[in-house]
Amino acid sequence: MPLFPFNKPLGTCLDRLWPRELWPLALSVSVQLTLALFFGHLIDMRVNMAAGFLTAAGQNPYLAHDLSAVFHSWLFKEFTTIGYPPPWPLLLALIYKCVYAAAPGLLAYNLAIKLPIIAANIWLAFLVKEVLGKLGVSARATRSAWIFMLFNPFILYATAAWGQIDSIVAALSLAALILLDSGKYGRSAFLLGLAIAFKPIALPLVPVAVMYLLSRSWRQAAWFGFVFSMVVLFSCAGPFIVFGWDPAVIVRNWNVHFIAGGGMSFLAFLEFIPNASRLNGQWQLAGFLWVPALCLAIFFLRGGIGGLDDLLKKSAALLLVFFLTRSWLSEPNIVVLIPFLVIAVSGGGLPRPLLHAVWVLTLAFSIFNASVALVFFPGMPHIMEQLLRIAGDCRMERLIARSAVVTAWFIAGWAIVAACMKKGPLSAMAAQR
Repeated sequence: MPLFPFNKPLGTCLDRLWPRELWPLALSVSVQLTLALFFGHLIDMRVNMAAGFLTAAGQNPYLAHDLSAVFHSWLFKEFTTIGYPPPWPLLLALIYKCVYAAAPGLLAYNLAIKLPIIAANIWLAFLVKEVLGKLGVSARATRSAWIFMLFNPFILYATAAWGQIDSIVAALSLAALILLDSGKYGRSAFLLGLAIAFKPIALPLVPVAVMYLLSRSWRQAAWFGFVFSMVVLFSCAGPFIVFGWDPAVIVRNWNVHFIAGGGMSFLAFLEFIPNASRLNGQWQLAGFLWVPALCLAIFFLRGGIGGLDDLLKKSAALLLVFFLTRSWLSEPNIVVLIPFLVIAVSGGGLPRPLLHAVWVLTLAFSIFNASVALVFFPGMPHIMEQLLRIAGDCRMERLIARSAVVTAWFIAGWAIVAACMKKGPLSAMAAQR
């Protein structure tokens, strides 16, 4: 199975796509480029822009700096530092050198940062299409899934507009699992390690891959684990050694993602209490609830994992267990889950309403969370200010509506976990469609 849709001569590929499939692809890319140019999350895009400059300048991107003189804006005077492992800051440094350093301009820099994200979105859509073809899903259902991935409002919002890199993680992870099923264990481990080095939210896929291999050969599982560990180690620790970055700030704040509560998590109610998003005392134990939850989910995998269809179902289940038991869950993280659910729905192994519930509820949460208001930076800052003012005036109403959305999200989420843990390959179900 080709992991990259354009590994054939470009003319041959275009002949295959034209005209029924080329125009949706071109339209999707056009829409994403427009969103990428004019929209961007106020916090995350400033952090990305700053990390690009700092890394390109040979400085530690994990230390805060006043960069208002660099970007000619007071918005870069005080902001949080980047919270992702080194591969993303290194890529941002390359983008900075090629774009902003050559022709300073926030809009162009904003667009350039999102080009790898848009490329990942397109790659992800083709990966979903290729998987469904391999599983024997009908051409009509496969095309419908491909179109869904190209134009899903939530995916476009969270990636092309917001600027989050979850689709990069999703594409690398899905490609890794496809390679795993094809017997290419070293390359699979490399891509999965790279996915986690970009953003560790794909961590639950590691035990799924190991359990899949253990049922076949412990040597293959050991080789996979070795390659994976080396990739993560060199990707995350290597740049600190090579560039002389001080890791003290990382060591001091190793648990920063586990002492926060809120977002779409089971601790969403903490948002009703001012300044209560940081977990203190015994509440800090809630930040590690995902550990025993994942262990329990892995226990249920002891019966073994079948082929690619079952592998993807179990991957979706463990991702959801991780998301549903974290003390903090950000909306863009759901992008990683969506391709697995699309494959399950298209193969007949999951009710379609559950897929739509996931992305619609997440988008609704983002609206009630005022996250949508923040994506009007840097193209339309005045609209952003007006929306934030409205959001502040309706704070209690927003929190009540958001809590209702989170409740519905949990019901849908656990229903999907139950469905994905059931026995029965998607391919067999697809053959009946």
